[in-house]
Amino acid sequence: MPVSARSAAQDYRYEKKFLIEDYSLAAIMQAIHLHSAMFRELYPPRYVNNIYLDSPLLTDYFSNLNGYASRRKVRVRWYNELLREVKDAVLEFKIKDGEVGRKEQFPFPTFSTSRGLTEAAFHDRIQASDLPETVKFRLRDMEFALMNRYKRWYFATPGKRYRLTVDADLSFCKLTKFENKFNHSNSERGVHILELKYMTKDDPDVHRITSGLPFRITRSSKYIAGVDQVYL
Repeated sequence: MPVSARSAAQDYRYEKKFLIEDYSLAAIMQAIHLHSAMFRELYPPRYVNNIYLDSPLLTDYFSNLNGYASRRKVRVRWYNELLREVKDAVLEFKIKDGEVGRKEQFPFPTFSTSRGLTEAAFHDRIQASDLPETVKFRLRDMEFALMNRYKRWYFATPGKRYRLTVDADLSFCKLTKFENKFNHSNSERGVHILELKYMTKDDPDVHRITSGLPFRITRSSKYIAGVDQVYL
């Protein structure tokens, strides 16, 4: 049975980002715990791993870099251990339309990062999978662009109207067409990224959240930062 995307028009949401370089992780956590909106941790922190796919000319990178109204990122995401037989990955098309965005998500076929991974083997997995043919077509000409990894903490207000994530220990790895070992990476020590996420209907009240955070909203993309580090 073919898998289908989990997305809908009502899933559009805002993501406000804060690139934080002058606060320790402990100070960031304290600011969240002391917030009047009563943020509480949703579940324990975990590592997030992403393989980003892009065109040979990095079309998605430049669309995001230039701030085009319609833009996207394509990635395969899994959690915790980096080097393993990955059976629980998710393919995500992260689609932005102006300031709001949504995700199309599909279960991704099993692949291994512990024995090295080639781009050809990755595409063979895609073609042999039960992903919808339309998705296979969208991925057909895409190439490995970047791998990144970070540790993420999750918080939400009561009722989960507003969610916060905090990312630390960011690292980036350039991927090639050939065997990738994922053991050489550039890192951004001391850099933390906080993201505030909420549905469009909750935008009128968001000032209550942002005004209670001692950080400034910035434009930030881990994909852009990673490409800049490993290619430039």
